[in-house]
Amino acid sequence: MQALIEAKLPAAIRVVVSNVPAAPGLSRARAAGIETLTLPHGQFAGRDEFDRALAAELGSRDITLVCLAGFMRRLGPSFCAAFPNAILNIHPALLPAFPGLEAQRQAIEHGVKVSGATVHLVTPELDAGPIVAQAAVPVRDDDTPESLADRILLEEHRLYPDAVRRMLTRHWRVEGRRVVFGPRA
Repeated sequence: MQALIEAKLPAAIRVVVSNVPAAPGLSRARAAGIETLTLPHGQFAGRDEFDRALAAELGSRDITLVCLAGFMRRLGPSFCAAFPNAILNIHPALLPAFPGLEAQRQAIEHGVKVSGATVHLVTPELDAGPIVAQAAVPVRDDDTPESLADRILLEEHRLYPDAVRRMLTRHWRVEGRRVVFGPRA
């Protein structure tokens, strides 16, 4: 989130939302003069009720692009339907490899030589949306999940703002599992 704030994107960051009241991103957003909102998911009867409330809050603010950054809660069909092809996430692996949690540990245990980061559109399926951008990071023989995560994070801070900027300023379309930039077909 901090990388997005500092990127001087061609759109305003209108609100930062967290389901965790003590999330560090909330204080960072407030320090940058950005509105914050906390929606603790435990106060809702279930995932769908939370998703609908979140979509309503963002819709009331005329949000057109949702960028997930450290939001560790899966969004379901009702939220995705409210923002079709308008929710971005960044994942610390080269999807479709190693979706979900502990991607760096998965990469090391699997023995891959290259991992990285992926920006993708969010769908109700976990880390399965069309791919917007990727960046490769070599996996070193002496890597730990933490050391690999640190190097991937550096790429995430570069990749995510660039991908958001491209989504906001260029023509794009979804073809299968990827986002294609350029003239519309």
